[in-house]
Amino acid sequence: MENKIHHYHSSLAWIGQQGQGTISYNAYSRNFRIRVGDKPDLLGSSDPSFRGDASRYNPEELFLASLSSCHMLWYLHLCADQGIVVTDYRDEAQAEMQEGDAEYAGRFVRVLLRPEVKIQAASEIHLAEKLHQQAHTRCFIANSCNFPVLCEPVIRRN
Repeated sequence: MENKIHHYHSSLAWIGQQGQGTISYNAYSRNFRIRVGDKPDLLGSSDPSFRGDASRYNPEELFLASLSSCHMLWYLHLCADQGIVVTDYRDEAQAEMQEGDAEYAGRFVRVLLRPEVKIQAASEIHLAEKLHQQAHTRCFIANSCNFPVLCEPVIRRN
């Protein structure tokens, strides 16, 4: 079977120019806009720790949300294939990012996915738990990471 190649495109524009450009570290806003096709704009900034706007999404939050949603989408797919009826899925994901030193700016060192899943049949709880490991191995985003992405699922009968 031939590997398929998928292509993605997004447009990013810095919208933080406040008249003097980047004349100094304090002279500009970290705000930006992301556009993907005809979808609504996604307004972002840096983390407030780095002079960002707390009311906007930051890259670190978006990265964590990408991991969480990729895992969920694979999990739902696998459950559907196995005949497990999922009626609710929520994840309170957490990430740890470590600031670096003079050699590197920083990096993620750990992500913990904490999905809480409700299914219809109590007899399928064990299989539903096992499918989280399969979802993890298939997640495109997790497979692209160089740090641990852990998963602590909780499965309940609806």
